[in-house]
Amino acid sequence: MLNITIVVHNLNGGGAEKMMVRLANGLAALGDNVSLVLLTEGGININIINDNVKLIELKASRTAMALPKLMRYFQVNKPDKVISALTHVNVIAIIACFSLGILNKLFVSERNAFSKDKHVSKDFLINFAYFIAPYLYRIIPNPVVAVSKGVAQDLIDTTIINEKSVTNAPNPVLDDDFLEKKYIKSLHPWLIDKTKPTLVAVGRLATQKGFDILIKAMPEIIKVIDCRLIIFGEGELKSEFEHLIKDLNLSNAIDLAGYVSNPLDEMAQADLFVLSSRFEGSPNVLVEAMSTGVKVLATDCPHGPDEILLSGELGYLVKTESIDSIVSGIITALKYEHYDKANQLKHASKYTITNSASKYRAIITGENP
Repeated sequence: MLNITIVVHNLNGGGAEKMMVRLANGLAALGDNVSLVLLTEGGININIINDNVKLIELKASRTAMALPKLMRYFQVNKPDKVISALTHVNVIAIIACFSLGILNKLFVSERNAFSKDKHVSKDFLINFAYFIAPYLYRIIPNPVVAVSKGVAQDLIDTTIINEKSVTNAPNPVLDDDFLEKKYIKSLHPWLIDKTKPTLVAVGRLATQKGFDILIKAMPEIIKVIDCRLIIFGEGELKSEFEHLIKDLNLSNAIDLAGYVSNPLDEMAQADLFVLSSRFEGSPNVLVEAMSTGVKVLATDCPHGPDEILLSGELGYLVKTESIDSIVSGIITALKYEHYDKANQLKHASKYTITNSASKYRAIITGENP
């Protein structure tokens, strides 16, 4: 049994935070003593922490201010292994472990396309973390754990990190018994009384997710197939998207439905799930959609969709940031009923909690092939 500490910023609604909670649960289920350390505090994902995972909140005002408290935690609790996630958290974890002479215990995780993600934030300290992180990654003896082969290759291609310094492990997206899950009736009227084909997309209303391109594609799609699009999610671009939908006279065809507590119930009733992202790391929502058995289409963005969909074997892949490609892809997907649902569900099992936790445990114990 190992004493494992997982370090994150907090447990707010981001996909990375949720995945680290699920990883903690999975490692604890394998028999390890797992602690989840929050550099700040709180977050909605606290609700999914299992009872056998210990939660510690350092309650720093921000990530950079948590360093002294994190060092004290390591000194007192002496973990056998440390896993940190997200670039700015990784930097703090590296400094803390280096200062205490325990870098050999640390494994950092990159969750997104590094070359793209580093341009998203306008915060000086976060930008500095992205600048310095590749240099710090070079001094740690253990490999950086990427969420996909694409993220790993992006680190190799765009930073000073070499191939031997990176590995990858799948996200713990799905419960082990996901194949037995029963989906309840949708809450959305377009899916309850489906009078025409309905597309579903899920994600934060932000530039990364490419919903503007998907919205702009809808007029051309509707000319061929009379269908509707529901986008579940909230975000900073909601008002902009509302104006775009109004300008295109699509208010009866596109609904920005906001937050939904269980999007899988909505996906399961759709005719097609669409991922329109400009970039990702390993899009959990695509795996979730696959697990419901719905037909899926995704942009071949960096990174993840190509790997998850086996280069198009398990779903439709279209060009990134291409309205024409999305139009033709969605029309094709809606026209043809056949798809390999059984193979899609089989491959989704790669992303179960137990499979992911087992892979991470193999990496941190040096058993990774």
